[in-house]
Amino acid sequence: MEYNYPKFTPEMKKTHTILIPNMAITQFRLLEYALRYDGYKCEILGNCGSAVAQLGLKYVHNDTCYPALLVVGQFMEALKSGKYDIDHTALLITQTGGGCRASNYIHLLRKCMAEQFPQVPVISLNFAGLEKDSSLELTPALCIKMVYAVLYADLLMTLFNQCRPYELNEGESQQVLDAWQEKLPKLFESNKFLSAEKTYAQILRDFAAIPRSKKPKIKVGIIGEIYVKYSPLANNHLEDFLISVVPTLLEFILYCAANSETNSHLYDYRNFKTLAFGLGYKFLHSKQVQMIRAIQKHGEFTPPHDFEDLRRAAD
Repeated sequence: MEYNYPKFTPEMKKTHTILIPNMAITQFRLLEYALRYDGYKCEILGNCGSAVAQLGLKYVHNDTCYPALLVVGQFMEALKSGKYDIDHTALLITQTGGGCRASNYIHLLRKCMAEQFPQVPVISLNFAGLEKDSSLELTPALCIKMVYAVLYADLLMTLFNQCRPYELNEGESQQVLDAWQEKLPKLFESNKFLSAEKTYAQILRDFAAIPRSKKPKIKVGIIGEIYVKYSPLANNHLEDFLISVVPTLLEFILYCAANSETNSHLYDYRNFKTLAFGLGYKFLHSKQVQMIRAIQKHGEFTPPHDFEDLRRAAD
């Protein structure tokens, strides 16, 4: 059965509220502000709990992967809550361009919307040229803001995870994190967000000022499926339970960009897309190196791994 799903048109930018599933709390909060300053009205969903999973099971086949089930369930619960004007609401979901559910479960979501809320458009956020007729318009200015939103949020997450297990005054790391999550969005009102090194230094100074224990603790890394790793809904708040060092979100984005280049070598083809991803990778990696050097210069915290080192280790 074919469905004629509604498209997200440029006019809807002014009239519709875009709901976004909450995968990575720190990163997505800043990405939300980047979208807002580009003129979009959007909201990160925070509804969690077993009811979301049960609602997802109602509308998605139970053979479908767990993240797809949760995302659909979270959207459905939000739309059924009565909190939103259904005629002026849209949904946003990411597509990585690969063969897994991250590219494909947008179709499950659209099928569910066609049956329950046929007037609600589903927008794709992707850099691979997918869903061109209902995709978020990625202008150069918006892309730059989104890159810096991820960089700043990754730094906050990295420092927070290295302070919270050792803080002497309970809750102080959270206070510093909350304070910077209030400050950083204001930088996106102008071009001040581009002065990254200065802002990195201020963030590092504030986290370094937190009184911390010197007693060593076991470090645990959470790896695996991207949504389950980051989303507290999917991992049942595992990060809160295991105060851990989680790989930064930028590393996943770098992997996606590098994967396009790798495929072009394996299958012996070159086109505009592989060239664009190659240039994008170099730009993103240079920004990762900039953040790493800022942390190294400060000298008190452990920086994320250089993605190029990880690639060489894999080779």
